[in-house]
Amino acid sequence: MKVIATAYPHIVKSDGEPARLEEHPRLRVAMLAADYLWRGWSAEEMVRHYPYLTLGEVHAALGYYFDHREEIDAELLEESRDADAWRKAHPTVSELVRLKHAAA
Repeated sequence: MKVIATAYPHIVKSDGEPARLEEHPRLRVAMLAADYLWRGWSAEEMVRHYPYLTLGEVHAALGYYFDHREEIDAELLEESRDADAWRKAHPTVSELVRLKHAAA
């Protein structure tokens, strides 16, 4: 049986780097996966929100996500932890007021 490597059109993945869209290298697959998971957007909705993307690019990104779910979920989790740490280190005025009232 011959094993064929799966190729993802529109997606580039270098060793040690996140998967990205080939024509839009600043757009990571994880970002589109987050729109799907957290906003509940379909591929068609993503194209409406990001008119510079094609439906093929979005479907390729989602296909990559579902085939590499552990990798992308880990990337999203790390990003979420980094954002939480940044927010804790840089509280807004409203957060400081809330903390002050909670301690009283």
